[in-house]
Amino acid sequence: MYLVCNSVMETSTKHSDVLNLLLYAAINNPKVIYCKSSKHEFTYEQFVFACIKLSKQIKKNNLRNRYVGILLPNSISFLLTYFAVLLSGNTPALLNYLLPNTALEKLLDNLQPSLVISDKELSNYEFLTVKIEDYLDLETSNIEKLDNPCSDYDVGAILFSGGTTGIPKQVNHSHQCILSMVERMEWGWPTKSNEKWLVVAPFTHIYGFLTGVTNPLLRYGTVFIPDAFEPTLIVEKLCSERITVFGGGPPAIYQALLSVDKFEKKLVPKLRVCPGGGAPFPMAVHKIWQDRIGVPIYEGYGMTEIAPISVNTVEKGTKLGSVGKAVPDTRIEIVDIETGKQVLSAGETGEIRVKGPHMMSEYVGNKKETTQTIKDGFIYTGDIGVIDNKGFLSITDRKKDVIFVKGFNVFPREIEEELMSLPNVASVCVVAKQDDRSGETPVAFITLKSQLDVSMLKKHCEETLLPYKVPSDFIVLESLPLTPAKKIDRAALKNKLI
Repeated sequence: MYLVCNSVMETSTKHSDVLNLLLYAAINNPKVIYCKSSKHEFTYEQFVFACIKLSKQIKKNNLRNRYVGILLPNSISFLLTYFAVLLSGNTPALLNYLLPNTALEKLLDNLQPSLVISDKELSNYEFLTVKIEDYLDLETSNIEKLDNPCSDYDVGAILFSGGTTGIPKQVNHSHQCILSMVERMEWGWPTKSNEKWLVVAPFTHIYGFLTGVTNPLLRYGTVFIPDAFEPTLIVEKLCSERITVFGGGPPAIYQALLSVDKFEKKLVPKLRVCPGGGAPFPMAVHKIWQDRIGVPIYEGYGMTEIAPISVNTVEKGTKLGSVGKAVPDTRIEIVDIETGKQVLSAGETGEIRVKGPHMMSEYVGNKKETTQTIKDGFIYTGDIGVIDNKGFLSITDRKKDVIFVKGFNVFPREIEEELMSLPNVASVCVVAKQDDRSGETPVAFITLKSQLDVSMLKKHCEETLLPYKVPSDFIVLESLPLTPAKKIDRAALKNKLI
């Protein structure tokens, strides 16, 4: 079974590169606030003037290559640095601020940037610090006459895939590729002029990059950047700033906000777009968010290598529990797990492979990983999924997370869904534990809303699941560990079993 959308884009960016998105917005809506934090705010016009000043500073550094690392948390400084690097004629590499220093140093050793812009230092690299206070009072210039050094096939952003173990893989996306992503995000989750965006996903993550850096520019939106991810703080900003687009991302984010007392629809009357992705959403999260907040979570699917892939939309249809239908000019196929060749029929579960005009061409400097991931023009996602007879794609699990019990495939999400259906359960993650008799057994890590006897969890699973799918252990934690991208850290949980 394959899923393909050949729809013509109703809205094209009509831009040559990412920097042009910003310049166009500044020329046509100069006084609209582009970005705002708890301390500072910039109109589009002011922001471009600040970019001009910083780009001149970057140019003063005699760069031996075009790579400039950006090692900053979500902030106005991050946005300013990204566009200033582009304006200087160089290539921005988006480095995860939360990576441990040892992992970061290995990444930098591979990347070899000429300059790193950051508020912290690492050995062996030239650093430049950006202080927003230095860019508040600036000389004006004619933005329309500003020289744009970018072209469509230049690298518009270097991102990194993975990173929970080993060195993240380098993905270079051209301006053309990024604009294709922007178009497909807008197709899936259409926005209006002057929307107010609040994004919590890291700007170094493809979802955070699109929803926090590029897509707000398309409709002259305002980006609100919280000081930190603290659920009470985020809820307060959603309310006080009258946010219309919330870039929440994975279910863990939405679950955290739902834990805030008295967070309900009347407090966020302007909220209208809530994209979701990054991990499968339990049905309970969809239902509770809809009931309390009054806005559906439109779940989608993507990855650093190609995003978005599929989206639930109002116009094209929605199916809870699925990640929607293919975005334009994108082909999705379900193939058998063992060979990756045979295309399966509707309703059959297998590995998801995908191709489209917005996919990466390679992992830079990593031929082995490239050949393992890109085959016959498709990106093999490593995700397990199924396409129904109406064309909706559902993610059942990660290929690498499949648990093999006595020769049977056990998909953690099936167990997680059953446990999440219990009203006392707040969150669940099921991982594999090595077992001498069965090969592997599933273990459930759980957080609770209120006290519950663990025996009740086991009883429920015994009543709803096949025997080999019932977890051998139920471990209650105060909270589940998260990766820097705010996904549940399965690797950390597996380490607890060693």
